[in-house]
Amino acid sequence: MRVVPSDESALENGQTRIRVEAFALSTNNITYAVFGDVMRYWDFFPPAAEAVGLWGRVPVWGFGEVVESRSPFLETGERLYGYYPMAAELVITPGRSDATGVSDVAPHRAEMAGAYSRYVRCAADPLYRADLEFQHMLLYPLFFTSFLIDDFLLDNNGFGAEQIVVSSASSKTAIGVAHLAKQRGAPVVGLTSSANRSFTESLAVYDEVHTYDALSAVQIRPSVYIDITGNGDVLHAVHTRLEGVLGHSMAVGGTHWDHQAAPGINVPEPSPAFFFAPLQISKRRQDWGAGELDRRLGAAWDHYVTWTNEWIEFREAHGDEAVIAVYQELLAGHPDPRAGCICALPATIA
Repeated sequence: MRVVPSDESALENGQTRIRVEAFALSTNNITYAVFGDVMRYWDFFPPAAEAVGLWGRVPVWGFGEVVESRSPFLETGERLYGYYPMAAELVITPGRSDATGVSDVAPHRAEMAGAYSRYVRCAADPLYRADLEFQHMLLYPLFFTSFLIDDFLLDNNGFGAEQIVVSSASSKTAIGVAHLAKQRGAPVVGLTSSANRSFTESLAVYDEVHTYDALSAVQIRPSVYIDITGNGDVLHAVHTRLEGVLGHSMAVGGTHWDHQAAPGINVPEPSPAFFFAPLQISKRRQDWGAGELDRRLGAAWDHYVTWTNEWIEFREAHGDEAVIAVYQELLAGHPDPRAGCICALPATIA
């Protein structure tokens, strides 16, 4: 990793400059990096031409302020929530504008999932609350994924499962899945490390919590597996334990990104299927319409974010060195599951 200073280039007609005020960092962003080539996360914010293929900018979720605009769709002073690079600023080409927000229609984002190119006007966002900005940055993108995972399972009649098994159970995405499943009475089994077991159990959203070295305790009954670790050995062990009763295996994240299965090991069926949230968004907008999707998501979010205030602990990282330290901690794979890291480059958090 490195920090690269850049000169402020003049805007072209139709462009807008956004000062990135603050963004959240979590293992979700490590997943973006791990799957950066396969899922094209590196393509959202390409580096300078000479660095393409060698370096990339990790995407994050946060808030920004329009500081200069040569576009009729955004005015100086507007605040926007959306997908940013780990940077001090972002230049976009606003288009597809409406009262709630704009999309970046720059050519390099034309083939990318629209959900990642949308910037929401805070003044028009019914979910926005000034006192919950940290929660919004850190938890909302992860909860949106959790909501879509839960909805995908419902959309497929739960694949006939009698339990949902989730790895990396202390991660924010897994917690969201468990919270939603608990609301509808679906049994959830959390898999976690010994170090995070007490925290995971304290959340009271899992029916059972088992450590990775005790997978023999997982009951053999019709199941779905949600893999957030990306740990090949755990994947193999879960599939082996539930061979014949595993209805679906969903690959979501890579919190254990550096741990691959031993070579030559065959994972019992079913083959893991990568979950790409924008596909479920598109399906539900066709099924329900965008308004109904937003309504259901908003209701679930209000309930969830109130509950998270009971256990989340925020910490702030201001400036290059502090942000790099947070990223390295996440990369090492031993973050405090209670912690939520809010960052700024440079130090602009008020």
